Amino acid sequence: MPKCQNCGGFVTKRYVRVFTPTEVEKPRVCPSCEDLIRDGAEVRQTRTPRN
Repeated sequence: MPKCQNCGGFVTKRYVRVFTPTEVEKPRVCPSCEDLIRDGAEVRQTRTPRN
């Protein structure tokens, strides 16, 4: 099963298919990574906290 590169959390194959480029098997961040977002090829802190 796919895992998040950042936190190691479980993600579904559907999530990987929708939110990662075709050549990438593991997402850089997942919904469990609360204050991180994808920004192009990088991962960064959100500008405003989500919680």
